[in-house]
Amino acid sequence: MRDADEALVAIDLQNDFCPGGALAVPAGDDIVTPVNALLAAFPVRVLTQDWHPATHTSFAANHPGAAPYGTVDMPYGPQVLWPSHCVQGTMGADFHPALNTDRADLILRKGFRSGIDSYSAFFENDRTTPTGLEGYLRSRGVTRLTLVGLALDFCVGWSAIDAARLGFSVTVLEDACRAIDLNGSLAAARVAMAEAGVRLERADG
Repeated sequence: MRDADEALVAIDLQNDFCPGGALAVPAGDDIVTPVNALLAAFPVRVLTQDWHPATHTSFAANHPGAAPYGTVDMPYGPQVLWPSHCVQGTMGADFHPALNTDRADLILRKGFRSGIDSYSAFFENDRTTPTGLEGYLRSRGVTRLTLVGLALDFCVGWSAIDAARLGFSVTVLEDACRAIDLNGSLAAARVAMAEAGVRLERADG
């Protein structure tokens, strides 16, 4: 068992991000088994869950004439337009059925505000509206975080950078993540995480 001040944050291991889903991350389901092993090893365990209303402004379908993976300018900055995914109450928003969700101490839902996306587990995409996760972790005495999940170059990366900015010691286990890699996003995320002081390691290393 890891030390009492350590937490595992497993990001968005949901059906829509796995093969066959609306926004499938290549081989996204391959990480479920290693993530389950990690959930058994940490004293504090958080799962995040993308939880969008059907009217969410990040969905290309809600912008007439727009195509998925294009960008639009939002009040908080550029926003990638995604295929509709993880819609509240749908099977796509459910966790992967093999994920040991009963081990979670907290399930944090994000992206539920229709007008703003939420990649990070800590802040909406304006980088200022908090999700409440920081306060929960502080109340549990957590100072060190290990992040895994989907997708490395978006929700995992943004969460890791925000956690480091908040003063947590942060490690991302790359082999327990998978990436979308949209227009070089994976390489950019690795650079940004390293510059923020996030350690990139392997669960099997």
